[in-house]
Amino acid sequence: MRKLVLALCLVAASGFLAVPAAHASPNPLPPGKSKHVCPDVAEDSARCHALIRTDDNLNPLVTNVPAGYAPTDLKSAYAITTNGTGTIAIVDAYGYPNAEADLATYRTQFGLPACTTASGCLRILNQQGKPSPLPPNDIGWSQEQALDLDMASAICPGCKLILLESNSSSFQDLSTAVGAAKLLKPNAISNSYGGSEAYAHQHPTIASKYNAYNIAVTASNGDSGYGAQFPASSQYVTAIGGTSLVPGGGARGWSESVWTGTGSGCSAFFPKPTWQKDKGCNKRTVGDVAAVADPNTGVAAYAPTQPTGVSGWQVFGGTSVSAPIIAAIYAIDAGKVKHAHGIYLHPTNLNDITTGSNGSCTVAYLCNGEVGYDGPTGLGTPNGTGAFVNIDPSQLDADQVELTAGQ
Repeated sequence: MRKLVLALCLVAASGFLAVPAAHASPNPLPPGKSKHVCPDVAEDSARCHALIRTDDNLNPLVTNVPAGYAPTDLKSAYAITTNGTGTIAIVDAYGYPNAEADLATYRTQFGLPACTTASGCLRILNQQGKPSPLPPNDIGWSQEQALDLDMASAICPGCKLILLESNSSSFQDLSTAVGAAKLLKPNAISNSYGGSEAYAHQHPTIASKYNAYNIAVTASNGDSGYGAQFPASSQYVTAIGGTSLVPGGGARGWSESVWTGTGSGCSAFFPKPTWQKDKGCNKRTVGDVAAVADPNTGVAAYAPTQPTGVSGWQVFGGTSVSAPIIAAIYAIDAGKVKHAHGIYLHPTNLNDITTGSNGSCTVAYLCNGEVGYDGPTGLGTPNGTGAFVNIDPSQLDADQVELTAGQ
């Protein structure tokens, strides 16, 4: 079993941390502090949900080789045994000039097959779904994009990747990118950001963009504890919560609990989908399913560093980790219909998370891990791909089936 204590030595001249030599499953950093990579935003915009591990002074920890969970760890934890064949679209804000090079470093480090623009495996597009012009760089959102690309690669190294970069973090621009992503017909669209559900409710053209027939749309629950955010609170998406994941624990070899920072809750605006049956919320309940998100049990990613933008190995958490993981699991088996409803039809193919809490709430299951369904982790975390299989189109909500025309 990996040791949870790792001797770290700060190299003052470079600002990088010295760690043991790289291997397939790197040792994690010891528990410590973390911070958001994206600043808080106005009501009309979204904040990316990546957290980065830091030292005690909140300076990001950068290692000369990976620390945190590797692809082999994640696939082991979630019983993923195949490399996949589907396509994953990732929607983020602003530009990321080093996206292809940084992704190549991550995939090479962990022995994953190359995924390049030249081969057609990787496409980088603007919010209109076109290769140019791409938006200006933003380091925080570049870190988010790196994390999303790396997590999608870790779970589904055989999948094609489409990165769509919106002009800004406004919901108007991000939803435009989601609309462009739908036209490309991927198997899943990952959204690792969130913000005011009141604003989205007031702008139905924005909210409607996340309604995608035949495509699974994942959205991060958020990193601020109990409380609902959009687009996770949309009835059209799979809302993804976060866990703390540690080695050991029964036949599975891993154990999980609710991560204290994950979002959850009861939407104040969006209707309850027909496939969600919990009784403590008469509107949409967040969330549906979960995966690792605790930065103290974080993942390795190769990403730009702040403030210089020079890339290096860093450890990330947040529900920005879990959203692309679930999107990639949806995409592994490239089938006809993917939808959140499928999870509710196959709850036995999930690891039920029964401990932990993300805050205080009147209805206990909305903020506490419980047997069966709960808000922070939904029906649980993946145990293979069985909960993410194709479903009969007749089992979709009527308004989703109506989207077959024109899509």
